[in-house]
Amino acid sequence: MNTVNGIISEIQSHEGISLVKVKSHDATFSSIVLDTPETSGYLKIGTSVKIIFKETEVIISTDLHSNISIQNQLLCRIESVKKGVLLSEINLIFEQQIIKSIITSKACDQLDLKKNDNVMALIKTNEVSLSAHD
Repeated sequence: MNTVNGIISEIQSHEGISLVKVKSHDATFSSIVLDTPETSGYLKIGTSVKIIFKETEVIISTDLHSNISIQNQLLCRIESVKKGVLLSEINLIFEQQIIKSIITSKACDQLDLKKNDNVMALIKTNEVSLSAHD
């Protein structure tokens, strides 16, 4: 599981659902939360949270300027590529932190991913969870 620290910077709520923006260094993550500031104590601007997402939910793009609907777009550098028969594990460096992505080895070959390549890591908003710091 990938975990990144951040601070809540914006909250929009409607009918029991919140779209939460979380600032982490120079990036802003978006997350959909099935709570509101009225129903969950940690949903406050300025609160430190953990941003959590699965390795299998990290999409990799070699197009650094793609015009797509995915809000969470992180410019990263590939630290390592570990190719398996079916799946490959890509370690990405984002803000001096490792983010892992697991993609098919076929996709890894098609993208010709190599150490030190710059790539865009993409994570759909509904795949990002938030947790209050302990």
